[in-house]
Amino acid sequence: MHELSIAVIIVETVEENLPSKEEKVEKVFLKIGKLSGVVKDALLFSFEIAAKDSQMENAVVEIEELPVIVFCDSCEMSLELGDPPIFRCENCGEATPKIEQGKELEIVSVELKNKK
Repeated sequence: MHELSIAVIIVETVEENLPSKEEKVEKVFLKIGKLSGVVKDALLFSFEIAAKDSQMENAVVEIEELPVIVFCDSCEMSLELGDPPIFRCENCGEATPKIEQGKELEIVSVELKNKK
């Protein structure tokens, strides 16, 4: 399950960029493309394990799943592929190997807990 190693990297990356060791994370916002190879539920499960005893323990993970968008050279336009993606333009039938979106795995933002 490579999602555990991804979750560990997310925790490490966020913690390295926090302003101080006292800060606690409330939410982490991610973007994950359909072609990233990441299984959302497995990542959420793995995140709980990776965040244990860290500044991110009990943080909520919000994931925006991104569709696959390709560019058709023949039609000169971008189009969203269905699920499962078939890399052919639905207008002209030509192959569409130019992927514009769908392979992402990004930490978009982090929300810190309010200090009391």
